[in-house]
Amino acid sequence: MRQSLDAIARLLTQNQADALTLNWAALRYVHTAAIRAVLQETYAPTTANKMLCALRRVLKEALRLGQLAADDYAKAIDLPAIKGTRLLRGRALSRKEVQALLDTCAADPTAAGVRDAALIGLLQAGLRRSEVVGLDRCDVELHTGALTIRNGKGQKDRLAYLPPEALEAVAAWVVWRGGEAGALLYPVHRVGRLLPRRLSDQAVLGALQKRATQAGVAAFSPHDFRRTFISELLDAGVDIVTVQQLAGHASPTTTARYDRRGEAAKRQAVALLSRTSVERDR
Repeated sequence: MRQSLDAIARLLTQNQADALTLNWAALRYVHTAAIRAVLQETYAPTTANKMLCALRRVLKEALRLGQLAADDYAKAIDLPAIKGTRLLRGRALSRKEVQALLDTCAADPTAAGVRDAALIGLLQAGLRRSEVVGLDRCDVELHTGALTIRNGKGQKDRLAYLPPEALEAVAAWVVWRGGEAGALLYPVHRVGRLLPRRLSDQAVLGALQKRATQAGVAAFSPHDFRRTFISELLDAGVDIVTVQQLAGHASPTTTARYDRRGEAAKRQAVALLSRTSVERDR
């Protein structure tokens, strides 16, 4: 939200102000309507609506503080949502690709190989990158494969579960790591020494890029593991509410965007149409 407000402030002042220096109480409908028009042309609908949400919220605070009249506030926030949808970016990883990544980790006898296999296993459970690096040792139950996700997106806690092969990889890392309290995943020094501190988001990306290059796997992002997890559950017939809870989505609508079954039905319909045309010509 801070980034959104900074962007709006720069837009209004030609880069002369930011979220903390702009006089938000001076905005009127003529300003907010112009902001909406620019956001609609510049950003994807979801991003633009998030930025409008930030704008409405700061204007509401100006109203509460007595800096903005109620009538001016009502007019300024009277902005329709920006409609439209975009296809989700990224891709789903095939089982062959995931196995190739794990094979490169298994071929690395150092602590980094064991850790990276555990990292991939955690991502296979549908966790966000920030949730993976936020895990502590006490958040993993090796007997059941349960993961306690604390302060996930929206400050929500939830339980996730490791697939059996992923659980084995995480258990092997815990043996290397040791059972002391603290972050689950550690950085590994180039000489193989474990550094007892939390792994960074950027380090996760670097580790995956390294393994992808070694395995000859096409480029992907950490979030693509999450897409794969959700898509495979839906393909397996798991009800969407259960998938929503496992993924930590606020709404089943978000989860439904990962559903590939609709696209499969479209392909089958087109193929059926083609067969019907051939049979008619005969």
